[in-house]
Amino acid sequence: MAAATVSAVNNPIAKRVLVTGGAGFLGSHLCERLLDAGHEVLSVDNYYTGRRSNLAHLEQRSNFELVRHDVTFPLYVEVDEIYNLACPASPIHYQRDPVQTTKTSVHGAINMLGLAKRVGARIFQASTSEVYGDPAVHPQTEEYWGHVNPIGPRSCYDEGKRCAETLFFDYHRQHGLEIKVARIFNTYGPRMHPRDGRVVSNFIVQALKGEDVTIFGDGSQSRSFCYCDDLIDGFIRLMESPAELTGPVNLGNPGEFTMLELAEAVLELTGSSSNIVYRPLPQDDPRQRRPDISVAKRELGWEPTVPLREGLAPTIEYFDALIRAGHA
Repeated sequence: MAAATVSAVNNPIAKRVLVTGGAGFLGSHLCERLLDAGHEVLSVDNYYTGRRSNLAHLEQRSNFELVRHDVTFPLYVEVDEIYNLACPASPIHYQRDPVQTTKTSVHGAINMLGLAKRVGARIFQASTSEVYGDPAVHPQTEEYWGHVNPIGPRSCYDEGKRCAETLFFDYHRQHGLEIKVARIFNTYGPRMHPRDGRVVSNFIVQALKGEDVTIFGDGSQSRSFCYCDDLIDGFIRLMESPAELTGPVNLGNPGEFTMLELAEAVLELTGSSSNIVYRPLPQDDPRQRRPDISVAKRELGWEPTVPLREGLAPTIEYFDALIRAGHA
């Protein structure tokens, strides 16, 4: 639950915070949490996958500002902190324009790091567990270098994020920039895009519509699912941690579920009579993914608190409302 709203004017520790990708699923939750803490928030988004409706309930807040901007171009603003979340994060979206996806990760990182250097801001990078590829180590620790195909259909995202991490650490070493790098594992919750092709949104929308629930592969491949509120708490704890903690830090829920287990849970919670059908596994799709969050526990005092079934309930309510309104 979000903290009580604090006036930015009366808050002596209020910061000016830039959130790129602020109209996205996670960006909108982050903007809301920062506003509730009393900070001034500037959301920047080009609305390629982000939706202004995600921020509609925040637009009248006096300490909130929206700007349409593509981070592959420089941005000139005065801020104290930067959360760099801009990039399509679902395969169906990032593979639609793979060259632009790579540009968003790489040019976007260069532009935001340049801004942070100019204004002396601390900067946070929303990296991803996809930097581990189809892992040969399980669970994945931050020391694992990954097993990534550099020329496959997912490479625009995987390698783009890996290059962004390289840039962050080079700016830190070369220019002394204060950086924070989080590797995000599968996250779900209200405000996910209904057509993002991710497994949670796919299963829920298909189940609510009475369509076949589609599992790619044999259903034995596994993922770990973190509820959005837990993840945003991890973001803020990492950003507020001592400067020497640069990361990367895994943020995700170590609870592991197979695709079949997730599908069965969604069918039960929605009361759907949909059938489960199986389709071939896409190229380079990881067969297992689970974070080792020992660093987050030790350094941030952070670990997820919302169990999967508890988080699925409000997520299902959100998608049900979208479908009833004709928006899914």
